[in-house]
Amino acid sequence: MPLIETNGINLYYEERGSGEPLLLIMGITAPGTVWEKHVADWEKDFRCILVDNRGVGRSDKPVGPYTSAQMADDCAGLLEALQIQEARVVGCSMGSIIAQQLVLRHPEKVRSLVLMCTWARCDNTAKAVFQHMMHSKARLRPEEFALFIQLLIYSKASWENEIMFAELEEGRRQAAVDPHPQPLHGLEGQAVACVTHHVLDKLYEVQKPTLVIGGAEDSFTPAWMAEEVADAIPHAELHLYPKSGHAFHWENIDDFNPFIRKWLLTH
Repeated sequence: MPLIETNGINLYYEERGSGEPLLLIMGITAPGTVWEKHVADWEKDFRCILVDNRGVGRSDKPVGPYTSAQMADDCAGLLEALQIQEARVVGCSMGSIIAQQLVLRHPEKVRSLVLMCTWARCDNTAKAVFQHMMHSKARLRPEEFALFIQLLIYSKASWENEIMFAELEEGRRQAAVDPHPQPLHGLEGQAVACVTHHVLDKLYEVQKPTLVIGGAEDSFTPAWMAEEVADAIPHAELHLYPKSGHAFHWENIDDFNPFIRKWLLTH
């Protein structure tokens, strides 16, 4: 199994495709395999590295709390173990705050950044959402918790789309039989990392090409959070998909996949 020891834990990863390295860091509750529908496109041009963050999937799940800096150091160790000197990095949600810390703490390892549904700090509303996420995980069956997450990240348009609605139902069924379920303490560790992440006053240090991208109707990490990050990073680009939520990358997948691939090829 592709496990490497880094930063005191065993970290699981998988690889797809060939070419220059592309590190993909997923969000809270999600293992690296959640990238599959994007990697199906990106692996044509890149060596895609899908990582299970600490606390989820087949990586170690120590008792937390975790920090975004700690998880960035996990990823830095993974790149070192794979003898990758520099990689393009795409981070989604929690993965984007890990990517921020990676470029701040290990700038030599990052060639360019795509920060999806990102934030530099949590306001009281965001802190309450993560608190409720922990409470829900403690009380709900896996398929019920999956429904809560789906309601949080998908826009109304997705719920009213018959094809997407069927996919959401299937996702809940799969959550009920997940062979590697995330334990409560793993979710709690990740949630604390999300709440305590605060690097707004440091983002001016980022000197790598950066694309900040999200959904204009994201209720989980609202547009102001993406705008704040883009404003703080010198020369960052900002793109918000209209009528889209936190899961904008699945809601607009036919446009998103080639858009990101083309951006990465030029950065």
